[in-house]
Amino acid sequence: MREPLRPLRLAWTFFRISALNELQYRVNFFLQLVQSLVAVATALAVLALVFSHTAQLGGWSRDELLAVLGVHILMGGVIRAVIQPNMQRLIDDVRQGTLDYALTKPADAQLLASTREFRIWQGVDVLVGAVVLAVAAVRVEAAVGIWSALGFAVALLLGAILVYCFWLALTIGAFWIVRMEFIVELFDGVYQAGRWPVTIYPGWLRIGFTFLVPIAFAVTLPAEGVTGRLDGATLAGAAAFTAALLAFTRWLWRTGLRRYAGASA
Repeated sequence: MREPLRPLRLAWTFFRISALNELQYRVNFFLQLVQSLVAVATALAVLALVFSHTAQLGGWSRDELLAVLGVHILMGGVIRAVIQPNMQRLIDDVRQGTLDYALTKPADAQLLASTREFRIWQGVDVLVGAVVLAVAAVRVEAAVGIWSALGFAVALLLGAILVYCFWLALTIGAFWIVRMEFIVELFDGVYQAGRWPVTIYPGWLRIGFTFLVPIAFAVTLPAEGVTGRLDGATLAGAAAFTAALLAFTRWLWRTGLRRYAGASA
């Protein structure tokens, strides 16, 4: 019974270590809070500007787009607190040949590479995004019942997993390409498009933001859960796509490891 819980215990151990390290610099919390509030204020100003000229945008009302913004901020916090730092460290380990330290441990190497580092102050964005999302849920006309809340939670989890798979697939390129640091700026730039629902974009771009860069699953889909737009068939399709992408990235990870030549090679 204890073995299935081992990944959770391992992730919790790394989280505690990262928290202890970052708590030494508590002023970073206030700096991150100011940065998050400025970003939210800017986004709200843009939203107000847009809706000063129209009542709807692509069929979405102002309050519904506020829900999209809340999910975007919340998911961005998850990415910068958990996914991005571990992927950046993985890139450095592959380039420097120090991934051996993870590969020689008595635990799954992918799990170790994905949970070794947490930036807890980036979690401020998670809290700020949750507040914006709560305000939107109160203001939106659609009633948010237990099934809508459950659909939102499942969609948010699937979106986080898909973003992780996307990041990992890009990061595994470090086994073949020496310089991969550019993917951080690349993803940050593309992710900004998630402030708006993917349905407002042209068809070809909508497909790209759904299956190539999973912004639709990470942001728009959970927002649909809050606004009453999400249906069971869409959620089931997202779950199937997530399972397929998880299997693909697992295969890609093992393929990349066969290309790895570390310091002990």
